[in-house]
Amino acid sequence: MFKRILVANRGEIALRVIRACRELGVESVVVYSQADQDARYLKLADRAICIGPARSDQSYLKMSSIISAAEQADVDAIHPGYGFLSENSKFAEVCHSSGFEFIGPTVEAMECLGDKNNARQVAKRCNAPTVPGSDGVIESLSQALKVAHEIGYPVLVKATAGGGGRGIRLAENDQALELALSEAATEAQSAFGNPNVYIEKFIANPRHVEAQILADKYGNVVHLWERDCSLQRRRQKLVEMTPAPNLSLEQRKALCETAARIAKESGYTNAGTVEFIVDEQGNYYFIEMNARIQVEHPVTEMATGVDLIKSQIQIAAGEKLRLKQKDVVHRGYVIECRINAEDVEHNFRPCPGKIESMIVPGGFGVRFDSHVYAGYTVSPFYDSMIGKLIVAQNTREDALATMTRALQEFEIKGIKTSIPLLLRILQSREFATMTPDVGFIERYFMN
Repeated sequence: MFKRILVANRGEIALRVIRACRELGVESVVVYSQADQDARYLKLADRAICIGPARSDQSYLKMSSIISAAEQADVDAIHPGYGFLSENSKFAEVCHSSGFEFIGPTVEAMECLGDKNNARQVAKRCNAPTVPGSDGVIESLSQALKVAHEIGYPVLVKATAGGGGRGIRLAENDQALELALSEAATEAQSAFGNPNVYIEKFIANPRHVEAQILADKYGNVVHLWERDCSLQRRRQKLVEMTPAPNLSLEQRKALCETAARIAKESGYTNAGTVEFIVDEQGNYYFIEMNARIQVEHPVTEMATGVDLIKSQIQIAAGEKLRLKQKDVVHRGYVIECRINAEDVEHNFRPCPGKIESMIVPGGFGVRFDSHVYAGYTVSPFYDSMIGKLIVAQNTREDALATMTRALQEFEIKGIKTSIPLLLRILQSREFATMTPDVGFIERYFMN
C-alpha cells in the first residue's frame, strides 16, 4: 500500500479521497488554489499545498505545479478525482515519468478509449452493439454524405475527443450536415484541441444508462451494475438512479456484462464507466467509456456496498480485486440528486456567493457528499455543483418518498440552488408515469 497520496483536485471529490486515505492508513496531501485557501477539508489532509491563482488553468489544470507539489511532498501516487486532469493521458504519462503512480487507468487505455472512434472499434471487437455510423474519422463532406445516406437521416456529428456534450451537432439533411461538420469540428478544436469528428445514427428519445466497472492489473474485471443518468439538462446530469427503470433483469445483466467485456478487451485497469444509450424498444448501444471515477459513483456504492475510492487506491497499489462477480450483489433502489448553485429561473445562471445558513437532511438511508457549510463562499471560478444528495431504500417508491422528504428538509440560504427544480421533477405526474429519456427535463420543465 502507498504511504502518501497527492489529491490533485478540489471540493467534494478531494474530501472524499482524503477520507478514503485516512481509513486506509495512508497520508494525504491536497493541493489548492488561492480561491480555495479557506476550504475546511484542507485541514483534514496531512498537508495542503497551494498551487496557484483561482483560475483553473493556473492551478488545477497546471501539470507542472501539481508535479512540483508531489515532489515537494514526496508522495507515492496521485489521485486526479474527476474533471480537470483526470482523463488527460499526457498528465498520466507525466505522473509515471516523474516516478508517481497515477490512480487511474494506464496511459495506453486512456489514449485508446479517450478517442470515441477507437473506443467504438474496441466495442465492435467484443461484439458489443454500437450505433450505426462511420467506420472512422470523417475526412470530407463527400464521405460524410455517403455515410449519412447509407444509415439515413437524422444523424449526429460527434467529436472523437472530450465529452460534456461539446462537439456534437444534429443534421437532418444534406445542407444541415455540411454546417454540422464545420461547427462540430470548430467546437471540438476549441474545447479539446482535436477537430476530428465521426458520424452516427441519431437515436430518438434515448435513455442514458452506464455500467460501473472495476479492473485490476491482473486481468480481473467485475461490473457493479448500472446507473440510469437520463435526467439531464443540456447534457449535464441532474439525477441518477439504480436500477435503471423499465429494464428487465436480463437486459441489465446483458448491458453490464457487455461493459465488462469492453473493459477487458481494452486492457483497462482501475475504476471506469462504460456508457450506453437505450432506445425506445429497450435495445442498448455502446457510446463511450469514461476513464475515471464518476461524479455519481455514490449511487453504485450505496447499491453494492463497495467503496469505489478505496478500490481505486488498492488497485493502483498493485492489489488484486477482492471481489468476484458473484460477490457483487445489487440491493434496493438508490437515487442521487446533484445540488447546484444555480438560478434555475434565470436560465440556470451560476449563483456564487456566501452560504448564510444550511440545514442538511438526514435520516435512514440518506447521505450527503459535500465540502460546503454555513459560512462557505461558493466560488465563481469552478463548477456550480456544491453537493450530492443520495438516498437508498428497498423500493423505488420508498426511495422517491425519502428523496422528496430530504429535499423538502434541505435548507440553504444566501444562494439559489437546483433544489426547487429537483422537487418539481420528482413530484411531477410526468416523472411518476413516464420513463425519462435525455430530453425529459427540457420538454417538461424548461418551457
